[in-house]
Formats: sequence, structure tokens, C-alpha cells
Amino acid sequence: MKQLSSLILIFIFTLPVFSQGKNEDPTFKNSSNLKITNATVVFDSRLQQLIFTMETEGLAGEVTPKPYGQMDGAPVLGYVFPTTLRPEDVGFSSTEGIVALAFTSHPDFDDTPLWNENNDKNYVNDGVIWHPHWVVLTQDTRVLGGLAVKQFNPNDENVVLPPTNPRMPMYMDSPGYPVINKGNTIKVVVPAYRMSNKTQFNFDAVTVYMQVNASNSQYPMLGVYNVYSIASGDLSLPYSVSEN
Repeated sequence: MKQLSSLILIFIFTLPVFSQGKNEDPTFKNSSNLKITNATVVFDSRLQQLIFTMETEGLAGEVTPKPYGQMDGAPVLGYVFPTTLRPEDVGFSSTEGIVALAFTSHPDFDDTPLWNENNDKNYVNDGVIWHPHWVVLTQDTRVLGGLAVKQFNPNDENVVLPPTNPRMPMYMDSPGYPVINKGNTIKVVVPAYRMSNKTQFNFDAVTVYMQVNASNSQYPMLGVYNVYSIASGDLSLPYSVSEN
């Protein structure tokens, strides 16, 4: 993990921005709304829930991407919790990579067809509303952030995804947990059984810019192009779950 985190930091601070990340809003880089000051995961043993919380200098979740107008090149903003959980713990088949819980906003598409986050009875128009995804991240040096959501061959019958997945050839799930952002905090509450009752693991927290690629096979379908803030400073996943 230390070798991976060192490589990621090298890419963050030394490489030029790839043209595939050109739709990033330049104001994100210095936004206090994306600068992490604290991150916690608390297991509520009475309610059997895990509360993932990220705190920022500014208003967490206040800033969202501007629409690009199409899927290919669509900007995605994320508050992400990388963890030491296994893919099997959240419903994926066994695979190499980092399991992360990502809170995302992307106005150009909706990848939560089972959920109606803005409660307007239209299930395909609320991608901009903050919503969670379980993803498996893998090292990818083709993008500035050094990571991408892991892809797979859609004809590979050995790949298992949770039934709430958005039907994309990536290790991604749309579990439907409510994301709550208020003041300087953004959080989600996850029932323990939805994580195979894994209540002890390590984690970190990052804020990132991602972008969809649907036209160039030389780049990932959903890559991390910029990392704005890392809670630990080095992506070493040093934090552990507390209990109340």
C-alpha cells in the first residue's frame, strides 16, 4: 500500500493535466469545500449502522460540477473513502483493488436508476444530487490521479456485481444510501449487513475530480484526474472505525 500511495503522490504533484481531464472546473483546486479537515467512520452498535463522515474547511458538498452536455467527457466530483474492505464484503466477486465508498455528483448522467434522490418521481434525472457508490479502485498511471475504477470484460461470466449495480462494465454499485451534507460535513449511513457485518477496517478520505471516457480505449472509463485533498496526506489508510 505504501508503494502505491507513493506512486500516486508522484503523479499528483509532477505530471501535467491530461487533455482527457479538460472539463474540470478550475475553481475546484482551491475550493475550501473540498479541503478535508477530518474523517471518521463510527459503528453504532445499537442501530447496527456505520456512519461515514467527512469534514471540510468550507461547506461540504456545496460545489458540484457544471454540465458538459454529454456522457463522454462528463465531469464527476467525489468525496471518497478508500478502505481495507474486500470486494466480497460489499457484494463484488473477488478481485484485486481498493474498495472505496464514493459520494459523487455528476449532472450529465444518472447511474442510480433504482433511486429517486430528488423525489420528483423521475428516476433518471438526478445525477447531480450527491449519492454513494461502492467501487473498486485500481492503479492506473494513464491518468493524473493514478487511480481508476476497475473495468472488466462484459462477457466475463466470473464477474459478480451486487444487484443494485448501474449495469456498467466496472466494479461499481449504486447502493442507494442517503448522502447528507450540512455545513462542513458530508456523510452517509450504511447498514452493517450491507457490508457483510464488517465493522472493523482501516480507511482514508480524499476529494477528487474524475471524468468519464467513452471514446478513447487508451484511457480508463472512469479515471481520477485530480486529487484535491487527502486526509492522511499520503493515502496510507491509517484510520480505524470507532464504536459507540
